[in-house]
This record gives sequence, structure tokens and C-alpha cells, in this order.
Amino acid sequence: MKEFTSADIRNFAIVGHGASGKTMLCEAMLACAGEINRMGSIEAKNTVSDYHHDEHERQISIHSSPLHLEWLNKKFNIIDTPGYLDFIGEAISSLAVVDMAVVLLHAVNGIEVGTEQVWSFASKNNIPKVLVVNGLDREHTKFDDILNQAKDHFGKNVFPMQLPVNAGPGFNQIIDVLRSELITYNTDGSGKYSESDLPDEWKSRVEELHQELIEFVAESDDTLLEKFFEQGNLSEEEMRSGIHDAIQNQSFIPLFCTSASINIGVTRLMEFVSKYGSSPVDRGTVLAKSLKSDEQISVNLDGDEPVVNVFKTISEAHVGDLSFFRVYSGSVNAGMDMLNTTRSKTERFGQMFLLNGKNRMSVNHLNAGDIGAVVKLKDTHTSNTLCSQKFQVIMDTVLLPNSNIHMGIIPKAKGDEEKLAMGLSTLHEEDPTFVYHVDPELHQTVISGQGELHLQVSIQRLQRRFGIDIDTFKPRIPFRETIKGKGEAKYRHKKQSGGAGQFAEVWMRIEPKERGEGVEFVSSLVGQNVDRVFVPSVEKGVQSACVDGVLAGYRVVDLKVVFYDGKQHPVDSKDIAFQIAGKGAFKEAFNSAQPCLLEPIMDVEVRVPEDFMGDVMGDVSSRRGKIMGMDNEGSFQVIKAKIPQSELYHYSTAIRSLTGGRGLHSESFSHYEYLPQELQKRFVTVSQNDDNK
Repeated sequence: MKEFTSADIRNFAIVGHGASGKTMLCEAMLACAGEINRMGSIEAKNTVSDYHHDEHERQISIHSSPLHLEWLNKKFNIIDTPGYLDFIGEAISSLAVVDMAVVLLHAVNGIEVGTEQVWSFASKNNIPKVLVVNGLDREHTKFDDILNQAKDHFGKNVFPMQLPVNAGPGFNQIIDVLRSELITYNTDGSGKYSESDLPDEWKSRVEELHQELIEFVAESDDTLLEKFFEQGNLSEEEMRSGIHDAIQNQSFIPLFCTSASINIGVTRLMEFVSKYGSSPVDRGTVLAKSLKSDEQISVNLDGDEPVVNVFKTISEAHVGDLSFFRVYSGSVNAGMDMLNTTRSKTERFGQMFLLNGKNRMSVNHLNAGDIGAVVKLKDTHTSNTLCSQKFQVIMDTVLLPNSNIHMGIIPKAKGDEEKLAMGLSTLHEEDPTFVYHVDPELHQTVISGQGELHLQVSIQRLQRRFGIDIDTFKPRIPFRETIKGKGEAKYRHKKQSGGAGQFAEVWMRIEPKERGEGVEFVSSLVGQNVDRVFVPSVEKGVQSACVDGVLAGYRVVDLKVVFYDGKQHPVDSKDIAFQIAGKGAFKEAFNSAQPCLLEPIMDVEVRVPEDFMGDVMGDVSSRRGKIMGMDNEGSFQVIKAKIPQSELYHYSTAIRSLTGGRGLHSESFSHYEYLPQELQKRFVTVSQNDDNK
């Protein structure tokens, strides 16, 4: 492929809800451009962008997949993204590095939850958007309803650049509003078409829309607006410039008609993107932090020094790590040495590629604004910045949603712990929304993701790629143990059988402290009953008991321990004896001081459509939650609540079920509270049973 300047590059992500036809739209574009000889299909498992085993198995996109083609002397860098919310991190990471979003709407289902989510992320990143109603060859399509939905959801500036003539089975004709003509597509899947005059029955509606389009374009530019008022019209060149500018400032959102699976409408969409779509030049500068001054600094396309950001990493057999990157400034060459400013490591760029799924085309040079892949970077990970030694900057990390569904995992075979650790690290590298945590306190490994499907897929990948058989379990909750009252104990440890004897007696008082104050150990010994040299030994015993727990094996917090007296033996008293006595005295005093469990309380925010408010609030109450407040966020309501962590197992699944898939939540730790007595008995029993297994 020839080299392209920044102005001739079109970087865009194809996003939308699952099953809206994103992968097939990519397939049709590649076929139109001659990159593939014939279109594949999801059912046949031979599409270019869905090539991983788990994608073939489930027949959905799971990974974002970079693609490239040439069209009308422009280079298209396309990223096909998953539509299911469980894999939303892939779409968010992709949107961070493109200059435009092509948002697909299902021609029957219209705007769905996945559509709303990707639109929100694209808007936050200030990315221009193009809407596409796809699948217009299906039965029960409702174009006009979907157009009205889009205007209601995304703004009155949504404008139909095309209208379907014969939507439904046999669909092959589209009205082009910009050119005021009828487009008839061949039905052989070639994407070719012919143009003809408008049918009479369409003329008045198209004329009205064409005038509305002129007004949209004129409003995007004061000079054009003035000319429009003077002349009542705009030239084709003025229209072209105005449409491009209106898309960039998002005062105008064009909407197109396609049926990607039979390659209808795709070529005209590609022509529009080529002529009017965003280029890296439109995006202009991006901000980064200077490594030397710690100040914000502009990274310019026309800068002399290269700046590269890695937005995705995958690990492939026989290849190793493959890093996807975008060039934000300067240019990069194979064999170039660059500084990884995120990790303070020097890297040598090895072989570079342009990708179409698993197919790679080697390149030696990429200019600013371009997207490519490089192999075998030793110390570079997702979201890392690489640049020259002369211009040291670091770019912001992409903010990804918290992973709020959790599952415990354990290898079935002893000795697989190392393989499991390696596998978990690799999966997190490839997908930062997949998170794992090794909890030494509760002796468990917990994985977290965006949904049940996300965790299922991740576990299957662990088993398949790393040869590990895995058991799953409900993670233990990190309860805490404390006391509500005062307690006292006198504990004697005496051992006389076999070898040297042991003797220690510890007198101890305990009392509660405020939340968050921790465990305080105090010695108030008087007289000579116990040598002060044994005070640290008693404290060790107390610390050991606090770590192991007394009631149910959870860490003890927020109390004061006073070691005030005891007894010793001139020969048999030693360090270990006072450790054992200190631990025993503490346990007895603890059990006499109204022992109780503390449960972690989480701050939870639930974002739901207003229609589901009552159901969600009722569900919060059923989980022993407290509503703390509510906020408006567009057409959504945000419920803020405090809910015990023990009530949140698979909460994301419950919320999706309650809201028809449109509700989302986030959670973070808030504080600890007393666990109700009736629940305490149950959790203590469960913990004791677990210990006895």
C-alpha cells in the first residue's frame, strides 16, 4: 500500500449494539475495496474481523479488530468493535484513537442499550458521528420510527442523507437527498449501483429535506449563513465544505441506509466518509504531559518528533505480543529506537504491520495520524506512550468502566498456580477491563469483569490457551471482627510433658474503639510479676489472633488491648509461651466483650431509564440498601445508594434483567457497619463449615 498524508487518512470505529451488523459492514467495505474476493458471513465463521476461536464459537465479536483499505485515494483505518456490553472496554479503547464514529442502528430494533452507551462515550471524547440504519432488507423494518427515535435520543440535528424506497425483503433502492436522485443497487452483492431521476412521488419530500440540509450547512458557518440569506441557496462546493465543517462541530449528524449483509448502500456510505469524513487533521493537536516539566503540552501532527500511543495488545501463538498503536506526531520506521515514557524503558520498533484481521501486511514507515501494529516490544503495555528522547511526553490513560461482577477461581490441579498467574496477567494485558486480585487475607483469587459472559469467555480462554482446569466459587466477603463492649480474661499456658517446660500467664482487658482507629496494644504492667521483656511476645500473640480472627476467621479491628498483669516461671517462661498465652487471653477477652462482625458497605450508582426507577429502588431496598439521592442525566436517572457488599453478588446481571439490559451500575467501597445479629449467625456458621472442609 502506498503512503498517505494525514489529510488523506480516515480513522473510524464502527460501533453499535450487538447484532446490529458491524462485522458485516466491515466485510462489505473490504469487498467493495477489493481487499477480499467475496464476503464471508458470521454463520460460516469466515469473516475477516471475527477470527478468534471464542468469536467463532459464540458467533459474536469479542475483540476489537483493526482493518484497512483504500477508497477514492483515501486510506481507511477501520476498527470493528464488539457490541455487547460485556466487552464495552474494547469499544471505548477504540473510540479513544479514532477521528470519527460510525454508529449502527438495527433496522428493526432501533436504538438499543449498546447504542446509547457507545454514543455517550463518543460524545465524551468529542468524536464526530455518522448514523447508519442497517439491515433494511429484513421484514418489519421501521425506518421512519427509527429516524424519530434518533432525533429524540441524539438531537434534532440528526438528518437523513438517504431514504429507503423499498425497505424489507428485496431492498435495493435508496433516495439520495444531497444529490436528489434515485440509487438502484445491483442484487449480486457487488455493491455497484446506477443513478436515475427521482420518482414523482418522492420529489416534494426530497425537495423539502434538501432545503433543510442547506439550512443545516449554512448554520455551521457564519459566512455561508450570510450568503444563504442573500441568495437562498449554496453551491455544490460550498455545500461540500459546509457539510464537512458541520460534522466536525457536531451541529449536523448525517444518517444513512444500508443492508451490509447483501452489500446495499455501503459504497455510497464509503464515498461520503471519503469526501466529508474526519481526518487526523480535523482532530488537530492532542494534549499530553511533559515528562520534564510535568506541564500540559500540545502534540502536533506536523511535529518532527514521533509520539505513539499503544491502545491494544494481543498475544498470538508463534508471534508473541502484538501492539496496536496510533501515530500522533512525526513518523515511525521499523528499527527505530523510542522511549517508553510510561515505564521509562527504551524500545526498538521491530517489524510493523497493517492488519486485516489475522492477515498482516508488512510496512516500514507510518506517518502521523496512521494506525498500525508492531511485534515483540519487550516492556510496552496497553495505554503506554512511546516517543523520541528529544520530545518526552506521556499521554493520558483511557478511562475504562469499573469491573463490577466478581468470581473466585482456583486451579483444579496442584502445581498450576504459576500457569494461572501467567494466564491472568496475559488476559489483563489484552483486556484491561478483565481484572484479577490475589487476596492473601481470605486466601482466594478473584477475577472481575463487565458481565457474566465476559467472565465465562475469560475462563474459557484461560483453560484453552494455558491448559488449566479451573473451578469457580462465590468469593468470600472481607468481613471484619470487633467488639461492642468491654472484656477481660486471665489465661494460663502450661506445658510440662516432654523436654523443656513452658509457662506463661497473661491478664488482659479489651475495649472498643471508633471505626477506622485500628488495634491499639498497651502495656500497663506494675510490679515484678512479669518481666517487661515478654511484652513484645504478648503483643505478637495478640497480633496473630487479630490476623486469624476469633469469631469466623476475619481480621479483628478497632479495639484497645491492655496487658496489665500476669505470672511467669523462673525457668519455663519464654517467648513462645507468652505468645501463646497472649493469643489465648485475647480470644477469651474478645468472646466476653459482645463480639460482632462488621460488613463492608459499598457506594453504588445505578444509571437507569426513568421507567425503571420504581423497580430498581425496590430492588435496592430488598438488598438492605439505603437510597442516598438521585440525579438526572439526560433521559436517565442516577440512583445513589449504599448497599452491603454481601448483597451485590452478580448485581450487574440483576440490574440488566430489571431494566431490559439498559441499566448500568458502578460500585466502590464506602465503610464498615455492624452486621445484623440474625445474619451474623449465618455467616459465622458458613465460615466455620468452610474451615472444616
